[in-house]
Amino acid sequence: MLEFNNIKIKEANGFIDRLIGLMFKKKINYGLLFKHCRSIHTFFMFTEIDIIATDKNDNIIKTYKSVKPCKILIAPKNTKNIYELPKGTLR
Repeated sequence: MLEFNNIKIKEANGFIDRLIGLMFKKKINYGLLFKHCRSIHTFFMFTEIDIIATDKNDNIIKTYKSVKPCKILIAPKNTKNIYELPKGTLR
């Protein structure tokens, strides 16, 4: 398991993990890594989240702070991974 700013990061491996992500969570205290992913949505989320898009070497390409529920996010073309993090992780 990875860690970022004292936030534990779980990898969303299986179909269900990738499908559900952080949906329906009232309190988010960990992050999720979506490998080989360039777009996400925040439908059915109860709180805002921070998002990091990285390239194949895990270099940060773009960050998104306090993404509200019910949004669709498509990261830049060279994005290979998406990190969903609790709101306030990115300062």
